[in-house]
Amino acid sequence: MAMTLRLDEDETEALRRTAEAEGRSMQEVAREAIRLYVSGREERMKAMFERIATEDADLLDRLGR
Repeated sequence: MAMTLRLDEDETEALRRTAEAEGRSMQEVAREAIRLYVSGREERMKAMFERIATEDADLLDRLGR
């Protein structure tokens, strides 16, 4: 499925620099970034909730009373 991705000038330049540095196309770099983001989302969310539960355990306990 084709789609259009609109980036601002700074995002486009960052993508261009990265692609050039890695010897890949901008499309390849963007697609890999999306794959990495999507594949790790559930793990990042779980880690975030665990961190909040740990760091704010006292507050959560008080709110639960």
